[in-house]
Amino acid sequence: MRHALETAALPADAIEIGRIADAWGIKGWFKVLPHSASPEALFSAKNWFLLPPERPMKPQRATQAAVAVPPVWTEPLLLNLKEVKDHSDTVVACAQGIEDRNAAEALRGARIFVPRSHFPAAADGEYYWVDLIGLQVINREGLNLGQVRDLMSTGPQTVLVIESEPAGEGGKPTERMIPFVSAFVDGVDLPGKCITVDWQPDY
Repeated sequence: MRHALETAALPADAIEIGRIADAWGIKGWFKVLPHSASPEALFSAKNWFLLPPERPMKPQRATQAAVAVPPVWTEPLLLNLKEVKDHSDTVVACAQGIEDRNAAEALRGARIFVPRSHFPAAADGEYYWVDLIGLQVINREGLNLGQVRDLMSTGPQTVLVIESEPAGEGGKPTERMIPFVSAFVDGVDLPGKCITVDWQPDY
């Protein structure tokens, strides 16, 4: 039987932006867990690339219904979206070839990727988290405080998680957390891969 979803090469600039949580309803809709509190890329993209879960999901009971997704898959699948929308505190979506609950359940745990080039343009003074990860953080005195390893949302603001190089042989990296707000962040230089902050190493 030919599967409804086609395999496709994962774009070189593909970014993981969320995961499929479970089926939603009986008509092929599914719930999505975005990785960001502002998942604009989920809504702007017409296609998602899916990779299987990092860990195998628990097997579902077999049914007579045709399932659009191969029971074992390792290659990226191309998902052509029909609709993506907010629902309560989550995101739900439906796609071509996913026509019933069984097909939606087969996507549980799938990782969602979108090419970075397809992200909508960020507003002036706003940045995508993925663009900040890996940037060096320098304070006003020119001291390198480390590299952005992650970001966290703490409700009203975002926090940069900075990891510095180990001090000496056998040392452990130092972790710092700096609120990503204008009071502490002087500027972001994406081409220069640098963030300038008003922050001291002993804070």
